[in-house]
Amino acid sequence: MRKLLNTLYVTSQGGYLTREGDTILISNEDSGKLRLPVLNLEGVVCFGNVAVSSSALGLCAEQQIGLSFLTENGRFVARTLGRVHGNVLLRRAHYRLADNPKGSRDLAVSFVVGKMANARRVLQRFNRERDAPLDTVSAVVDALGQSLFYAEKATCVDELRGIEGDAARAYFGVFNDLILRPTEEFRFAGRSRRPPLDRVNALLSFVYTLLTHDVRSALESVGLDPCVGFLHADRPGRPSLALDVMEELRPVVGDRLVLSLINREQVKPTGFSVTESGAVEMSPETRKEVISAYQKRKRDEIEHPFLKEKIELGLLPFAQALLLARHIRGDLNAYPAFLWR
Repeated sequence: MRKLLNTLYVTSQGGYLTREGDTILISNEDSGKLRLPVLNLEGVVCFGNVAVSSSALGLCAEQQIGLSFLTENGRFVARTLGRVHGNVLLRRAHYRLADNPKGSRDLAVSFVVGKMANARRVLQRFNRERDAPLDTVSAVVDALGQSLFYAEKATCVDELRGIEGDAARAYFGVFNDLILRPTEEFRFAGRSRRPPLDRVNALLSFVYTLLTHDVRSALESVGLDPCVGFLHADRPGRPSLALDVMEELRPVVGDRLVLSLINREQVKPTGFSVTESGAVEMSPETRKEVISAYQKRKRDEIEHPFLKEKIELGLLPFAQALLLARHIRGDLNAYPAFLWR
């Protein structure tokens, strides 16, 4: 397992990263200098106007530290990594399985079933913690139960994508009911991605970006190709396998964190702005608050339903990546999706 809290997020605009021995030196006119040893560092994520020297790039490449560049608002731009050390036999098995319609269908079903089961669990917990369950939420819980049945019976990936899309629309159709701050500023009218058109969507998209980075790093760490997926179609520049594995983690890691940030008033309506195009963007202070909450949430302990041991939430992507690699190698008959309890 990898160590926790091993990702450096650089959000200060105008920051500059360079190498100083075996440390990364981060300079900024406003906040001064910070030195960070690379010994236990697994990833660096730079937001917006952050420069990286060739010496720092070289150090990250030598130490197999993934370096990701995002826009100031969290849209992925590029990623660098050193030489690939993954097992060539594992990658060949991965590619063969991706080209096998039945193998792709079986893995895609696992990802979708995990996502829908965990989304259903989020809604069930919400209703259970209320004095009076909401009928609208209960109806979607029942609908997701039906979707799980149909997903397991799907004959191909295209059919499965349709079932997953219908389930996602039903789930997000009641997402606004889970927001306990009855303000117009945090009203959620449906999922919007590029760009996010309200504050809730801005938060969801940003947290999903952070989660994608962690899942991609986990897949690379076990030798899998994060760009060759089973549910998401291959597309240049798209980390399809990372998006596959992330599906089952979205409700537990992403959605619950966003709801907590809003309901506990950790983020304020004033921490967002609307551009001329209608896109909603977070302020630097809000981004830092979200990143801090995300890193704190990664310390929470859960019991893994398949491994039967307690692990920190931040290690969940690595646990699932290891299980996926074992399945592709033939050590496990099926991939055990993470099912939250």
